[in-house]
Amino acid sequence: MPHPTAHPEPSRKDTVVPTEAEITEALRPVEDPELHRSIVDLGMVKEIAQSGGNVRVMIALTTPGCPLKNEINSRVSTAVRALAGVDAVQVDFTSMTKEELANLRQSLNGNPAATAGSQQAHGHAEGREIPFGDPSSKTRVLLIASGKGGVGKSSVSTNLAISLAQRGKSVAIVDADVWGFSIPRMLGIQQQPTVIDSMLVPPEAYGVRCISMGFFAEEDQAVVWRGPMLHKALEQFLTDVFWDDPDYLIIDLPPGTGDISISIAQFLPRAEVYVVTTPQPAAQRVAQRAAAMADKVNLKVRGVIENMSWFTGDDGQRYELFGEGGGQELADRIKVPMLGKIPLLNDLREGSDSGQPIAAIDPDGEGGRVFASIAERIDVELAPTRRYNKGLNILG
Repeated sequence: MPHPTAHPEPSRKDTVVPTEAEITEALRPVEDPELHRSIVDLGMVKEIAQSGGNVRVMIALTTPGCPLKNEINSRVSTAVRALAGVDAVQVDFTSMTKEELANLRQSLNGNPAATAGSQQAHGHAEGREIPFGDPSSKTRVLLIASGKGGVGKSSVSTNLAISLAQRGKSVAIVDADVWGFSIPRMLGIQQQPTVIDSMLVPPEAYGVRCISMGFFAEEDQAVVWRGPMLHKALEQFLTDVFWDDPDYLIIDLPPGTGDISISIAQFLPRAEVYVVTTPQPAAQRVAQRAAAMADKVNLKVRGVIENMSWFTGDDGQRYELFGEGGGQELADRIKVPMLGKIPLLNDLREGSDSGQPIAAIDPDGEGGRVFASIAERIDVELAPTRRYNKGLNILG
């Protein structure tokens, strides 16, 4: 009986190794973890060398101490190693030059020296134009406001941002409470923003990008600033940060109706206001002042969120520790929907303190479901409709 013809394993000489062009194309889907752009398109791939099945790739980082260097190493190695004929991958690193960083910033975030005339046309101060103030911007800006402190406004902002991100939305958050900044801690962010030629790249957690005064001041440091300094800081948060056109920009306002709220109204005339209150009638009467402020600066209040609505005891009973009805009474008074009632939960408080927000850690729990419901109503029920005016497509 004849034996089948044997086919020997191909030698290294017979193995087809990828070309430099093929390696480049394999790297094109690899994104920088912070900029969410192809490392090829960003100009980060500086050199590709190969010897047989061994491939060496040189990557130029935007900053020498890039905290995500290991992640980039892993992504590059995985992409190249997947090519047929590759046995080993070596990734080396260098840093972009000042000129390269300037060109990168220009391509990502425009020219910081935009004319004052363009800025003034949109009602802003001198400097680069605020992109979210442009009528063509796709970003919905949500201002989370309260009449007074202590109602859990920042925890609502944080968990709402995460819940919107869980709906597949691109989400960013500005911690505009410059005196009581807390959003980075609530998100568990310890990494500082990356600086690319004076452009800030915000750190990200749970799918939410964040900028805060907390990155530029110590936890126990008092921020003693007058109105003009606050105004300028907020302007820089909106213009000098690479936000990358998010679906939602959530702004956690300080309590009350002071300079920051007025500046935000000037910068972002299309912003939507959401008022956070607690159930007691005294709290909602104070919260009403935040709604009145929005009316005075021509911003529209879209809804009310009631926090600390009830506590569920070990016996399974609900206890309204702070009274009841305040949120609905406020919503009825200013003629907007009551978007949801958030229970008083120890896990919500602990998550805010430890950087493990309840919407991310326990989305199916009692509190997580409430935030998911509020996010859905804002995303679907309160989504802006499009109207047509003289042939122009305008958000209304």
